[in-house]
Amino acid sequence: MDYKKSKAPVNTVTRNIMDLCDETGNIYESVAIISKRSNQIAVEIKQDLNKKLAEFASYNDSLEEVFENREQIEISRYYEKLPKPTLLATQEFVENNVFWRDPSKEGKEQTNS
Repeated sequence: MDYKKSKAPVNTVTRNIMDLCDETGNIYESVAIISKRSNQIAVEIKQDLNKKLAEFASYNDSLEEVFENREQIEISRYYEKLPKPTLLATQEFVENNVFWRDPSKEGKEQTNS
């Protein structure tokens, strides 16, 4: 996923807490969902960055190293400018783009049927 195209802000934004608990009815549950999604995004971004930087891994010292470092620096700058995973996850949650379920509630619904 291209996180640069996300509508998530780059800086911290003040949010109305009550807006976050509209879907779940519980602010703590909303924060737990956002934090789990944030961890997923962080892992995905880190894997992507490591994959791109692994292409430049060289174990030889040469004059070409200067040019490789420039490319590595450009890749690193791109990832530094991305919104933080918590902001991305919060934006996804607010836009209802996060799929979540509560197994404890699903179990109760199934027994009542």
